Amino acid sequence: MINLFKLPEALKKTSVLVLVLANMVPVYGVIFSGWQVFPVMFLFWVENVIIGFFNILKMMLAPPDKSGKWGTKLSLIPFFCLHYGIFTLVHGVMVVAIFSGIFAENDLFAGIASSFESVFNAAFGWAVAAVFSSHAISFGLNYIAGGEYKTTNLSRLMAEPYGRVIVLHITLLFGGFIVMAMDSPVIGLVLFILLKIIIDIRSHIHQHRGLSAW
Repeated sequence: MINLFKLPEALKKTSVLVLVLANMVPVYGVIFSGWQVFPVMFLFWVENVIIGFFNILKMMLAPPDKSGKWGTKLSLIPFFCLHYGIFTLVHGVMVVAIFSGIFAENDLFAGIASSFESVFNAAFGWAVAAVFSSHAISFGLNYIAGGEYKTTNLSRLMAEPYGRVIVLHITLLFGGFIVMAMDSPVIGLVLFILLKIIIDIRSHIHQHRGLSAW
């Protein structure tokens, strides 16, 4: 677990501060736009896609295997796209099936349309943009400017997204059920997002242990 007394020190890192600010956007959505559980959970699923996108960029910039040949890289990137894509798709189907309420209507298509009305709005778009920007800034500061691309390897990058995503979303799935049982009160969702922020900070620091000024 992250030491809460060291949070002020962690927040001095630009990439950590941006991560926290990005996660505060759904707090705004909950308080001022009336978000319920599904928009929050769907946003976290969209973040999975964003993580996969930047991991592909990392793999493209990473050095080849020890033999110095590029064949391994050229084969691993499509494999990661397929494997992570299936993993993300299955998780997305679970999020929609469990939290969207698509089965609340007699007509399945009407249920889908009704459920996704909550994510087709400017507030949700800004939340996605904030999450994407957070990962883009971390990619630029830590992976490129920080030189992580020189010391990483393809095997590590193949596995890296799964550890964060699995730990985070097992926690959040259980949290989502609890919030739903509470009839999705605002305070429950805000605490739910704050839990996600703490997990994100812990994962971020663990992933970028070599952080200096960033």
